[in-house]
Amino acid sequence: MKPFIGLAGILLASMVSEFNDQVTSIALVDIRGALGISYDPGTWIQSLYVSAEIVGMAFSPWLLATFTLRRWTLFSIALCGVASTLVPFSPNIESIFALRLLQGFAGGLILPLLMVTALGALKNPKVRIYGLAFYALTASFTSGLAASLSALWTDLVGWPFVFFQALPLCTVAAALVWYGDPHGQPHYERFHCADWRGALLAVMGLGALSTMLYQGDRLDWFNSPLICVLALVSAIAIPLFVVNEWFHPLPLMKPQLLGHRNIAYGAVALVVFLIIAQAGSTVPLQFLQQVQGYRPAQSSPITLEIALPQLLLLPATAFLLDFRTVDARVLSFIGLALILTSCVGMSFVDYTWNRDQFYLWQGFQTVGQPLVIMSLLMMATNVVKGPYAQEAPFLSSLINTPRALAEAVGVWLFALIGRWRGGLHSDRIIDQIGQNRFRLPQNGGVMSAVQPFAGVSPRAPHGLQALSDAVRQQVEVMSAADTFLILAALTVCLMIIVVVLPVRSLPPRIEFAEQ
Repeated sequence: MKPFIGLAGILLASMVSEFNDQVTSIALVDIRGALGISYDPGTWIQSLYVSAEIVGMAFSPWLLATFTLRRWTLFSIALCGVASTLVPFSPNIESIFALRLLQGFAGGLILPLLMVTALGALKNPKVRIYGLAFYALTASFTSGLAASLSALWTDLVGWPFVFFQALPLCTVAAALVWYGDPHGQPHYERFHCADWRGALLAVMGLGALSTMLYQGDRLDWFNSPLICVLALVSAIAIPLFVVNEWFHPLPLMKPQLLGHRNIAYGAVALVVFLIIAQAGSTVPLQFLQQVQGYRPAQSSPITLEIALPQLLLLPATAFLLDFRTVDARVLSFIGLALILTSCVGMSFVDYTWNRDQFYLWQGFQTVGQPLVIMSLLMMATNVVKGPYAQEAPFLSSLINTPRALAEAVGVWLFALIGRWRGGLHSDRIIDQIGQNRFRLPQNGGVMSAVQPFAGVSPRAPHGLQALSDAVRQQVEVMSAADTFLILAALTVCLMIIVVVLPVRSLPPRIEFAEQ
């Protein structure tokens, strides 16, 4: 029973770290307004968090094997709780940036511990797959719940609780870990052959890459000297980091594990899946807020539709995968087909859509996501059969570091879509207006010029302001439709990968019994 209590504590701490990221991202406009921070400096609040989180995920598995799981988890939870609580009291923007770095680093330290615990602390193969369901909650449940928490704090309670929420949750998590995780013997001798060069290269390369992806669109990419420097640093440091890890006797990561087809599939597929899953929630939210004027409290039910059923669907999927006759690859393909249906359905979005039109298509996401994530985790982690201090930390690094990078890649991708496709749609609409400028009615009917592009909201005002609002609204609608089509294309790519790359993997209770 104790291992499950410890696992529950680490799960709660992992959810806090995800909330620190995603709730803050959704509530960022309210936070900037309350603190008097303009847009450009405000982008660094989230960018610094993501960069520090990636570095923390690369470091954490090595450090937990050195300090023991229990000690390192308690330290990470304490750092997370303290850094989060202090943010609203920051006297200036520099201290906010420093605390967000600590928040992100603590979050990156915590998340890999959940996978290591699910793989190692639950030593009974019969329950291991249910431990993976705990980890899967952080990939599907927390992202859907973030919008509702953001609405609760910003609209009903107060923006400081975006950060204060971490303190009670971290306290409970620490108590559970203190009671449930076993005592272990630290291995401080590992510091004698620590991978200091790899640590430096990871900080430089991964930090530069994530910052470049996050800030590139705002700074106009390679027209910015900062982006050019970040691109050069990441292009040099990341290959050197991989080479260093390959030959180091005690590395932070073990890239040799990617020789296992299922681990390679897990590392690649998890990144793509998280981009698809997170966009499946955030793009409808952005559409409702930007086109229909919804507040987070009004739009959050469509993400709760995905989040709350995961509490039942993830254990149910784990139960289904526990049968020998069920092929995880087939189950994953079915889940991707459901997600593809959702993306194609939402690509028909127009200006008349409100929350009700999204419910059906979000339902496909609700069922498809647990099928994909549970199958992926089982296939990738069944390779680890030894004690968690030997193989599980390296696997956790390989899986979780790309997972953290997925957020920065997603920001880059959707900014690219907004710039290229949004710019194209805006140019087309303005061109259509120019061609029809002499045929526009004189009595406030200027919006008729954009009717060929699917119409405008009947509640829009009249005159030139109406024309500007109509163009902006229609660009948002068409860009959202394009985003869903691109997500559908990514889903098709993932379906091809699941057919080609992974090999059949049996449930852990059978796989390990046959060794």
